[in-house]
Amino acid sequence: MSTSSLVAPPLLSPQRLAVSLMFLANGFVVGSWAPKIPEFAARLDLDESALGLMIMCFGIGSLCAMPAVGAMISKNGSRRIMLLVASATIPCLLLVTLAPSIWTAAVALFLMGALIGGMDVAMNANAVEVEKRQARAIMSSCHGFWSLGGVIGAALGGILIELYDVHLHAIVASLLTAVAVAIAWPRALADPPHKAAHDAGQLPAGVSRPSLLTAGATVWLTGIICLIMMTPEGAVLDWGALYLRQELGADPALSGLAFGAFSAAMALMRFLGDLVRDRFGAVRTFRVSAVLAMIGLSTAGLAQSPELAIAGFAIAGLGFANTVPIAFSAAGNFPGLPQGLAISVVTFMGYSGILFAPSVIGFIAEHTGFSVIYLALPVFVIMPLVFSGLMRHADRQAD
Repeated sequence: MSTSSLVAPPLLSPQRLAVSLMFLANGFVVGSWAPKIPEFAARLDLDESALGLMIMCFGIGSLCAMPAVGAMISKNGSRRIMLLVASATIPCLLLVTLAPSIWTAAVALFLMGALIGGMDVAMNANAVEVEKRQARAIMSSCHGFWSLGGVIGAALGGILIELYDVHLHAIVASLLTAVAVAIAWPRALADPPHKAAHDAGQLPAGVSRPSLLTAGATVWLTGIICLIMMTPEGAVLDWGALYLRQELGADPALSGLAFGAFSAAMALMRFLGDLVRDRFGAVRTFRVSAVLAMIGLSTAGLAQSPELAIAGFAIAGLGFANTVPIAFSAAGNFPGLPQGLAISVVTFMGYSGILFAPSVIGFIAEHTGFSVIYLALPVFVIMPLVFSGLMRHADRQAD
């Protein structure tokens, strides 16, 4: 082995910078959508049920694109797909802003959801490759950059919409996304096609069919945990601003901070996530995080002022920050299943929570109000707490 091969890669290599920018840009576009929702609903004269259907278009687009992009990555590698999908994402906010009717807006939201979801799969795949090349964990910080992008998008969007209008906001957001893609383009890691580890219908070496079935059931249970833990993120993203405006009387700039505060706290905790997990272990970290998330959501639901609700969303962001990364790590280390298969299951189910469940929440909120929703969500977190022992697999070290 040569001496050069023993030298550790720099902490911020060009490849890590590129994939981090992709996470930042993806979160920025999603965060920029949050403060636009009240104006979007008012412009198209949508009530909660109709807005829920529109948001469902976004979710369906994402879930349709994820497996398709995964198949393309297996043939072409992640770099090319990540950059192409990211480039196509640039004008999405403009298309949604300029859509003149409900039907064109639905198509624009479906397209934006498909591109955001597809980009999510590609950038996660590229981050895994960067981790392998650098022999250093970067996934938590990448997700931290996604949350940071959500903060910047929500805060900047609220300010620009309040001071100017939605059209200028969409133009500025699109230009900033284009800058991120341009910087990342020449630096992104080129990886080979991702071939399947095993032929279809063939069991992994040393794995019996009964143990495979048991591991599969465990993975699906972990996927349900991810769905439950990611649903509140979608609830805050899609409905937090509307909750602050309609039920607590916040102005547009302040209402944009619902998702902004949630994402800011989540970003902070995700940048610290690896250190916290190494210090206290995955199970304890997961349990404390889940309880903190329940406290934050309950505070937001009981709030009598926008400021207190924002504080509650921030506490919830601290709690939810590391629950899903821990669950993803656990799934990747389950004995008896190929890593890619396990992670694909929990990813698909988890993103169903953040993308699809909010549309159901909209239908319910039309009859109950959003405060009841934010008080009910912590009850569902009890199930992940009960099965939190599964997170012990996240502490396994790779061979």
